Amino acid sequence: MRLNIEDVVGEYVDLKRAGRNFKGLSPFSGEKTPSFYVSPDKNIWHDFSSNKGGDVFSFVMEVEGMDFRQALEHLAQKAGVDLTIYDSKGDQEVARMKKRLLEAHRLAAQYYQQSLIQNPHAVEYVFKKRALTKEIVQKFQIGYAPTSGNALVQFLTKKGFSEQELSLAGLTNRFGGDLFRGRMMVALMNATGQVIGFTARILEDDPNAPKYLNTPQTMLYDKGRNVFGLSQAKETIRTKDYAVIVEGNLDVVSSHQVGVTQVVATAGTAMTEHHLKALVRLTASVRLAFDGDKAGLAATERAVPIAQSVGVELSIISLPDSAKDPDELIQQGVELWEKAIETAEPAVDWILRQYAAREDLTSAAGKRSFTTAALNIIRELKDAVEKEHYVQKVVNYTGTSIEALTQKLEAAPEPVEKVLKKVVEQVIPIRDTTVYQESLLAVALTYPSTRELLEGVTADMFSTPDRQAVFNYVSTSADPMSAETPKALQEYDTYVKILLLKADARYSDWDSQDRYYEAARMIRQLITEHKKNQRDTLNNQLRTAEASGDDAAIAEITQKLNVLIKEIPHGKK
Repeated sequence: MRLNIEDVVGEYVDLKRAGRNFKGLSPFSGEKTPSFYVSPDKNIWHDFSSNKGGDVFSFVMEVEGMDFRQALEHLAQKAGVDLTIYDSKGDQEVARMKKRLLEAHRLAAQYYQQSLIQNPHAVEYVFKKRALTKEIVQKFQIGYAPTSGNALVQFLTKKGFSEQELSLAGLTNRFGGDLFRGRMMVALMNATGQVIGFTARILEDDPNAPKYLNTPQTMLYDKGRNVFGLSQAKETIRTKDYAVIVEGNLDVVSSHQVGVTQVVATAGTAMTEHHLKALVRLTASVRLAFDGDKAGLAATERAVPIAQSVGVELSIISLPDSAKDPDELIQQGVELWEKAIETAEPAVDWILRQYAAREDLTSAAGKRSFTTAALNIIRELKDAVEKEHYVQKVVNYTGTSIEALTQKLEAAPEPVEKVLKKVVEQVIPIRDTTVYQESLLAVALTYPSTRELLEGVTADMFSTPDRQAVFNYVSTSADPMSAETPKALQEYDTYVKILLLKADARYSDWDSQDRYYEAARMIRQLITEHKKNQRDTLNNQLRTAEASGDDAAIAEITQKLNVLIKEIPHGKK
C-alpha cells in the first residue's frame, strides 16, 4: 500500500488545492499567508517561510522530531506494512516483544486511569491538592496505582500477558508483584506518544519511601534517551523554535497546564547527547531550567560541550529566590515563569557569572582559580569569534591582560582545583555493640522454630525502628518468610532483604540445634544489655534527684536500682 504525501502532510496542515499542487500555512512558523506547498506529482513538499523541504520521510522527521528509522516505522505502520518481515529472525523476535510490551503499557495506562476515577483519595490528590485539570490528566495519561500488591498483574494476566513479559516491561518487582503501589501515575511516552513507562509520585510524603519511583531500564524505556513530554511539546517547540528543559516531570505537567507547552524534562540533571539530538531535530535553541546549586552548575558545565557537538545553542533560565522549581514559580504566577524563560542567559555567560561569584577576584589565587575554570569551558567552544568574545569577558571580570589569557588559553588545560568536601576528623571507630540484634532478627526471620524463644522480649529492647518493626512481625507470626516481603514490613523492604542475606551467609550451614542455641545466647545478651541501659538511665535519674534534694524520688530510684543490679548477671558492667 502506497501513502500519498498529501494525505500524510494533510494530517498536520490544512491543505487547499492550488492547480496541480496543494497549499497551506507553514507548520514551522506563525505565518498568516500560505507559503507551504505539496507536490503529489513530485512527491515532495517545500516551506518557503522556513526554506525547509523534502520527501514524505523528511516531513515526518521534521514534524514528529524523529530520526529516519523512526519515521520509516511510523509510515510503515500507517500503511499497514510489517517491517519486521525484512529483519533477521532475532530482530523479528525483538520487534515482536517490543510490540507486546507497548500493548502492555497501553493497557496499564488505561487501567491506572480507571483506578484514579474509582479512588476518592487519589481524585482528591490529583484534582484538588495538585489542582490538575481533566484536560491535562488526559494529555499526560495520569492515573493511580492501587495499594494492593498485584492488582495490575492480575489485570494484565487476564489480558494474556505472561510473567516474563510483565517483568521485561518493568511493571513488576523482583517478586512478580506490582512495582507501583499507592502512587499517582504519569505516563512516560516516546516521540510518537506511545506509553513506554511510568513515573510514579507517592500521594503522601513518607520519609521511608522514595517520593518518586520510575520505570527501570527496559527494551522500551531508556532514561538516557527519553525526553519526557516531547510528544506533547514538539508542535510548540517547532513553532517557537526553542525548547525548555526542566528537571522534574511534574514541572512539565504544571507548565503545560498553564499554556507554556514548549517544556520537556530529562532524568534529573543527567542530560545526554541523545536528549539533545532528539530536540535538535525540532530546534537548535535549548533553554535549561536547572537548579543554581553546585549540582546544577556541574550539570550545565557538562552540557556545554554536548550542546556544541550536536549544534545546539544553550541558555540558562534563572528562577527567582522565591521559588525552588518551575512548579512553585508557576503557582506564584505564570507570568513570572514566562519572564524567567524570556530572560534566559547564554550558558557560558551564566557559568562565568557562577564562577565569579564563588571566587575572590581581588586576589591572585582567586583570579588564577577563576581563569582556569573559565578557560577550560571556553576551550570547548568551536567558533573562534565566540571564544574571543568570552576571553574578553574574562578580561573584564579579572582585569587581566588579553595577552596573558590568550597565552593561558593556548597552553595545556590546567585541571580545575576540586573543592573537596570536608572530611570528618579521623578517630578510632566506635564498635557497634548492638549488631547482635540484627543477627538475632536474621535467625528469627529465616528460621521460625527459634521464635518461641522470644517470649519475654519486648520491642523497646531493640535500638532502631526498623529492628522493632521486624521484631513485632516475628513475635506475632509463625509463618516462614515468603518470596515477597510481608505487607507489615513493606516499609522496610530493603532492610528485610539485608537480614535475609545475612542469615543465608552466616547460618545456612548450621544445623537447627546450633541455630537454636545461638538465638538463645543472643536473647540473653539482648535482655542483659536492656537491663544495663535501664540501670544507666536510673543512675542518671538518681543524680538528678540527689541534686534537687528529692528524698522520695531518691528512695524509689534506689529501690529499682537494687532490683536491677541483682538481675544483671555477675561480671556484666
